[in-house]
Amino acid sequence: MILYRKAAPLRIRRSVAPEPPFWCATSIAPYSTKRGVPVSIDYLASRATAATEKMEVTVCENVREELERARIDAPVLIEATEAAEVVFRRGEEALAFCEEERIDAMYLTSTRGGGRPSRPPASGVSPDAEARGETPRAGGRDARSPIAIAAWPLDLPRLGELFEEARTTSWGVVIPVIYPITTDLDALNTLAAAARANGATFFAAMAVDVDATAKQAIAGELQLASSDDRYAMLFHADVAPIHLATERHIAALAASLGMRDFVAPPRWDDRSNWNAAVLLTLTASRMIAMELDLDLAGLIARSARAVAELDKPLARVAEAASLSIVEVLDDVSRDILTEWLEGSEPSFVDYVNEQWRLSRSSDAPL
Repeated sequence: MILYRKAAPLRIRRSVAPEPPFWCATSIAPYSTKRGVPVSIDYLASRATAATEKMEVTVCENVREELERARIDAPVLIEATEAAEVVFRRGEEALAFCEEERIDAMYLTSTRGGGRPSRPPASGVSPDAEARGETPRAGGRDARSPIAIAAWPLDLPRLGELFEEARTTSWGVVIPVIYPITTDLDALNTLAAAARANGATFFAAMAVDVDATAKQAIAGELQLASSDDRYAMLFHADVAPIHLATERHIAALAASLGMRDFVAPPRWDDRSNWNAAVLLTLTASRMIAMELDLDLAGLIARSARAVAELDKPLARVAEAASLSIVEVLDDVSRDILTEWLEGSEPSFVDYVNEQWRLSRSSDAPL
């Protein structure tokens, strides 16, 4: 049983530097964290827990008023997953506020969520044009916010419906990696093909910390007997290597189908300091996960944080002189950002990504 109570303040969290998987400077959550059944995922903490028999979900009552009083730094993640959004649409309210204020935002929904947010056609855009995805532009840019669909729970027919609804906008898929459900290769192949067929721009894995109560709920949902190998693996083995291998497999799958293998934040094509920090952090985090030159990975991660906190735009510094005058950057990070600012794919980042994208079945690139 789920009880909804209107009272909770809006949960707003700010970050000084980008963090995977959503890379947001501000996250907005109008509902309490535990609201999915039988397993609830806290997408902001990357943690999965089991739902209780009687669960109370708190709902923010005055989203717009709280946002008007708060400091909102872009890019923003609006966490609107699960059925609470279907009932109350508080995430849509937050999204409407961000779009009105021209604040770059991403709307996160899920299998049981509200799907593509319903928004009235913008001024000067006919309903037919809106249905075709011909959205308004602000300052020469798309004014509509991208959508991320979390593939949890893994209900392929329902997800297929959500993918079709989202095809006229900018969107992508986030897969919480949880053994033995979203580590199934056949399911991942089916999901990736459906995402690509409906125009997804990214198909990305999300590492999740699964606690003991969530494991018990998964075993119960799948009706796993104690003699089942999956039961033994779930409770008595270290599934971290399987999770990591699945994250790499998902990245390879995405790349093979022409989708980005990470959650691309709004305005990803902009050469902003925040996006530069995302690029460095993504590279460093993959190196750390693969245990590839950990000392260098640490330097790149520190450079990423320093870039996010710089006052002057990197692009302007590069135009006026060169990034060599930015003392906080290590040599590799400086080379990466120089190539990136010039509009090319940094060779070192390409190298790391090639190492990262491995098929789990054959341990070779897809």
